[in-house]
Amino acid sequence: MKSTKTRFFVIFVTIYVVAALCWWAYLLYDKTEEAYKGQVGILKKELEEKGVKEADFYTSKEFLKMRKKYRLQSQMILGEAIVFLFILMGGIWVVTRGLRREVALARQQRNFLLSITHELKSPLAGIRLVLETFIKRNLTKEQLTKLSNNGLQDVDRLSQLVDNLLMAAKVENEYEWFREFVDLKEMIQELLVGLRQKYPEFSFEEKLADNIQPVKMDRAGVTSVILNLVENAVKYAGEKKEITLSLSQKRFRIFFEVADCGLGIADEEKEKVFEKFYRVGNEDRRKTKGTGLGLFIVREIVRAHNGQIFVKDNKPEGTKFIIWLPKKRTFEQGSSTFFWE
Repeated sequence: MKSTKTRFFVIFVTIYVVAALCWWAYLLYDKTEEAYKGQVGILKKELEEKGVKEADFYTSKEFLKMRKKYRLQSQMILGEAIVFLFILMGGIWVVTRGLRREVALARQQRNFLLSITHELKSPLAGIRLVLETFIKRNLTKEQLTKLSNNGLQDVDRLSQLVDNLLMAAKVENEYEWFREFVDLKEMIQELLVGLRQKYPEFSFEEKLADNIQPVKMDRAGVTSVILNLVENAVKYAGEKKEITLSLSQKRFRIFFEVADCGLGIADEEKEKVFEKFYRVGNEDRRKTKGTGLGLFIVREIVRAHNGQIFVKDNKPEGTKFIIWLPKKRTFEQGSSTFFWE
């Protein structure tokens, strides 16, 4: 409601100021023309008194000089009006864009507070229920194991949430990454072991090339990138619980892809999904979990590694996130491998 009122106010002010500018330019031009006609009449009388005929008046030096001055004044009025109009419209555009960003940020922060509240309360309620059950009931070994596993899953969920919050704070404060040579293929395979245990109902397909050489990167940061992309794919996979992870190398770039078969992302949302706190839809009616930090963290970590991330439509359906990272060139001498930029 407030944003609508602000929008109408900005439109009203814009129309008023533009109308006032046009009216000012018209009045100024009209006064200049009126003054010019008066000056022409006075000059005509003066030249007639000196014996200059009316037919020769319009070719006289005095008239030509006066007409040139009038044209310059008219052009100056028109030019100043156009320049002022462009400056005015540019200023209004900047202010409007700033207002839109503030409104969008306020909405995203509201969604973040709603989502973080839900993300905290749900696992806490689950852990509380597990502990109360332990206290009040005599359980069999199988029941104890099942409840313990449920509690551990809730703890893992809270831990991941805290990790994302800490990582988001780090990437915004010029966090110093610890870089080391990492075997990406081996890292992805290790992470897939835990992901398959965590999401047994999902099918994870690997398309990992064999010629991938170690890449210098921050292990913790890239681990967060992979997990956040997979978690995002899990949330929006839809009925087809199929996720594909691909890794390849082309010249001096490493390409990593995560694809799902879900509903996909609208074209107008593809760039927005990387903004901090941004989530598609309304938080009050949302069913998927999350805080809007995962893809923001992914983008910032990829940028810190001088890479890029893209989001495209998966064929025939779903979404595909594509990351490329620069790779150091290598050469071998004896039994040692050397790296350089």
